[in-house]
Amino acid sequence: MFQHEWFTVTPWWFWPIWALLAGMLALAPLGHQVLQRKVVFIDLAVAQAAAAAVIAVLVWAEHSHVEPTAWAKQLAATTGALLASACIAYCVHAWPRQREALIGLMYVLLACVAMLAASLSPHGKTWWLQVLAADVLWVTAPSAAWLSLAAGLVLLTQCMQVLQHPWVFYIAFAVVCSIAVPALGLFVVFACLIAPALWLQKGASTTQAVLLAVASSALGMVGSWMFDMPSGPMVAASIALCGLLGALIKLGGKY
Repeated sequence: MFQHEWFTVTPWWFWPIWALLAGMLALAPLGHQVLQRKVVFIDLAVAQAAAAAVIAVLVWAEHSHVEPTAWAKQLAATTGALLASACIAYCVHAWPRQREALIGLMYVLLACVAMLAASLSPHGKTWWLQVLAADVLWVTAPSAAWLSLAAGLVLLTQCMQVLQHPWVFYIAFAVVCSIAVPALGLFVVFACLIAPALWLQKGASTTQAVLLAVASSALGMVGSWMFDMPSGPMVAASIALCGLLGALIKLGGKY
């Protein structure tokens, strides 16, 4: 009863802020690894694989006249992300000099697969836009809880100093992306990976990078509420703009 009342009186903005904070904590260490390994396109490719799998399940369910469960969609997203991550790991090992080009082509292929699958349903365009830029303002409590669990696992692997191991990184990346993309959208996930990682490379601490990313996310959410604009693109744009400005300010003295 107490739990029900607590959920009822929780402010509407609590779960979006919680989800973004948990997403930052999960994605920032992974983004740092992405830049170190020079596989920037991996987040787009893996996230797109998760999105394509979810859209495929939704299209199948619609044509089969069944309602897909949250577990079925999450299983599809995780499976797609793990398969893409395994393919990328092989490409990086077998063709290290061409890794970015191959990952980029994989992203294009998966994006086309997702678009073709979405075209088979009258609701496909809505699903596609939701995957690219989810409405962050309406993140649910379960999504925030899953993101918190993902953040805890990533931080645990980082503390144990095993996140640097290739297979630990690729598996963790796939699982986190499959959880984060349905909740936050591909654009927000990409921004959360790259912007804090850039600040870390410029000497910021993990805490500073996460707090700056959360502040820029909050700015985007406020802008979305004030101007009645879609929250996903506003948050992603705010994080990306802060990331660009942060890099330019740090590099300004060198030019």
